[in-house]
Amino acid sequence: MNTMDSRTAAVLAILGYLLAVAGMLWLLRRALDEGGEQPPPVRAAGLSLGVLAMTCHAIALLGTYDAGHGPNFSFLGALSLVTLSINAMLMLTALFRPVDKLALITFPLASAVLLAKLALPEETRGISNHSWPMATHIFASLLAYSLLNIAALQALLLAVQDHCLRSHHPDGYLLRSLPSLQSMENLMFQLIGAGLLLLTLSLATGFIFLENLFAQHLAHKTVLSILAWLVFAVLLVGRQRYGWRGQTAVRWTLGGFVALMLAYFGSKMVLELILGRT
Repeated sequence: MNTMDSRTAAVLAILGYLLAVAGMLWLLRRALDEGGEQPPPVRAAGLSLGVLAMTCHAIALLGTYDAGHGPNFSFLGALSLVTLSINAMLMLTALFRPVDKLALITFPLASAVLLAKLALPEETRGISNHSWPMATHIFASLLAYSLLNIAALQALLLAVQDHCLRSHHPDGYLLRSLPSLQSMENLMFQLIGAGLLLLTLSLATGFIFLENLFAQHLAHKTVLSILAWLVFAVLLVGRQRYGWRGQTAVRWTLGGFVALMLAYFGSKMVLELILGRT
């Protein structure tokens, strides 16, 4: 696929994501105005709009794929891949759990990343190691980051819902359509549990198969990833043994996610955008 086709697909993905958000908001408002939660056909229609946008996003990423070096792991290239992974995991999870409303955050985020990638061309950065251990490490890292990102968004939504209920202002179509606080909290911990397992796999494959994991250019990434793992592990232990919930759980979840985000994107931003290194 040539550059022009890739840019066209990116533009279509941006428009698709924005149309999906507008459609989901309209369907949400219509369903609640009629006196209830979204019926399955309405919910499926909203998810279908997102799938179409994600397809265009994937086509745009394929246009930057290099047969010799694999996916483009430049800063914005990696961020684009991660936002697609987040949306894909969100759509899959939405088949079994009521998380589809988080797309009202993740879809605009993916659009902003694609727009930045169109406006700010970067040098393509591939990987030299194409072995199955490296593929396992990258795949586990992407899935872990995606699930824990969704858990962090769930935590933010839980905090807003809790604040509105405490202040006796449960207004707004979005808040009125959410499940109970307990259901929202249980879902957040389920996402954290699954994400922690994948993060464990990511760290384990990194320690076993990758060399110089504590080399100068990787040390901060490794340390921050371990810190994030510890934060999420402590949170789950605290939940199990001490019944941590509410704002305590939200703060630990967001703290762990910030550490994980800095582990990858913080280091890449400093190395590539500030220091100009790979």
